Amino acid sequence: MEISVIIPVYNKAEYIADCIRGILTQDFQSFEIVAVDDGSTDNSGAICDQLAASDHRIRVIHTANGGVTDARRKGVEAALGKYIAFVDADDTLMPHALKRLYDTIEREQADEVVGTFCTQHGTHSPVVYRGLTPTEPLMRAIMTNKNRFCVLWGILFRKEILEGCLDTPRLIIEGEDKMMQMKVLSRQPKVFFTDHCVYYYNIGLPNNRRQTLERVRLYDEILAQLIGQWSDEQRGRLREAFSLHQVKEYESFLYAGNADAAKEYRKTLNISSARLPLYERTVYTLPPTLAGWLVKLMKNVILKLYQRL
Repeated sequence: MEISVIIPVYNKAEYIADCIRGILTQDFQSFEIVAVDDGSTDNSGAICDQLAASDHRIRVIHTANGGVTDARRKGVEAALGKYIAFVDADDTLMPHALKRLYDTIEREQADEVVGTFCTQHGTHSPVVYRGLTPTEPLMRAIMTNKNRFCVLWGILFRKEILEGCLDTPRLIIEGEDKMMQMKVLSRQPKVFFTDHCVYYYNIGLPNNRRQTLERVRLYDEILAQLIGQWSDEQRGRLREAFSLHQVKEYESFLYAGNADAAKEYRKTLNISSARLPLYERTVYTLPPTLAGWLVKLMKNVILKLYQRL
């Protein structure tokens, strides 16, 4: 078995059949689908079972709800493939995706190959990197929300590189995919980018996830530990990115109207010497009430501009 496609499934009855059927149409032969039903309370698990009964390439794992990272970890542990691809239950793969990713990772002998994605609206992700790419700039881009490339899905991983990277605490329910990729990148793997469009992303689907102060602080703690593993020179650049990440988290609390969390989080920040862009420096410097007004103004302006595109 060459590739295992891992699908964490939680209450996605509306989408999971299309997701799996899209993967089954791949023109690559040696692959399996491991669908992990993470304690769904709708009929997602039953749909997976019905599809598995008619196609030997599908295996279904039913487990108590443990969160998406735990579901992915259980899928990887059960996987028979040499390589791992992750697909969310409300998305699917583009035609030829597995073959293109497999041919590239075998040819380049990489630890992960990153493709591009398209949305249901016909838009394509930009081609930001090509070929072999250093890992430290990728970590900085992810930390500062400047990644315009696939972070977890749309990627083929060598299975061994994932060991120990699927242990993000369940409390972290926002950005857990980025955390997993940063754990992989902290090992400085061989990463290769291809401009093949391999992933179909249903953008804009609703979710009720809300950041809390406890989650953000835990996320920061794990990031700081990862940064500490790098050389002095690299650590300096990563800390600059970490400071920008923290200001952006502060902005998120302000935009959500969570003034108490914003004030408490700001008290713990020590970024006065960081080289921040002018906007982020202004938000950090202003009193929280004024900063909140500025953040909401800028977000609304950006949203209106995006809607006109």
